[in-house]
Amino acid sequence: MSNTVLCRKYQQQLEALPLPPLPGAKGQEIQATVSKRAWEEWQSLQTRLINEKHLNLLDSETRRYLMEQMERFLDNQPTDQAEGYVPPSAG
Repeated sequence: MSNTVLCRKYQQQLEALPLPPLPGAKGQEIQATVSKRAWEEWQSLQTRLINEKHLNLLDSETRRYLMEQMERFLDNQPTDQAEGYVPPSAG
């Protein structure tokens, strides 16, 4: 059975990340408090934000913006959305 964590986004015991997704203490914190499911959902949103907003990851302000959006997403707070994005219809 895989390791589980009490996911801060879903408030449930869910499958844990196998490795820290970021270097340092922040990566350790995320691995200990964020599920694999929530992290994969964040990565999907992050990719849409980068692509649709034409973000430059070499810019420190962009990295700061993405970290802020990540925290908001994982804490179930409103996040920016990619303009024009229409989620696939269920069913």
